[in-house]
Amino acid sequence: MLKEFKEFAMKGNVVDLAVGVIIGGAFGKIVSSLVNDIIMPVLGLILGRVNFQDLKLELKAAKGNKEALTLNYGMFIQTTIDFLIIAFSIFIIIKAINKFNKKKEEKIAEPEKPSKEEELLSEIRDILREKQ
Repeated sequence: MLKEFKEFAMKGNVVDLAVGVIIGGAFGKIVSSLVNDIIMPVLGLILGRVNFQDLKLELKAAKGNKEALTLNYGMFIQTTIDFLIIAFSIFIIIKAINKFNKKKEEKIAEPEKPSKEEELLSEIRDILREKQ
C-alpha cells in the first residue's frame, strides 16, 4: 500500500497539481492585495469614500454582552470583486498560453502537400527517368 501511494504521489499530474495549488494560493494573495489595497480604495474614493468592507445591515441591535447581528453585504461585494479579478487574470493567462501553444503547433505542423500540378510533374519526371 505504501508503494502504491508513493507511485501515486510521484505521478506527474499529482506533482503538477500540487505546484498549481501552491502558485494559485500565492497568486490569490497578490490579487487580494491588489483589490484591497489599490482598487477598492480608488473605487471608494470615486463613490464618495465608501469602504465596502464596512457596509452592513444591522438585523438585530447589540444587547448587553451580545454583539449586533449584521448582514455584511460589503464583504460579499469585496469578495465578488476579488473573484472577478482573479477569474479575469486567469483567463488572460490561459489565453496567452493557448496563443503561445498555437504558434508552437503551427511551427511543428507538417509541410504543405505539393499541388496537383507538382505531383503530376513529379510523376512525369519519374517516368522519364525510368525510360532512360
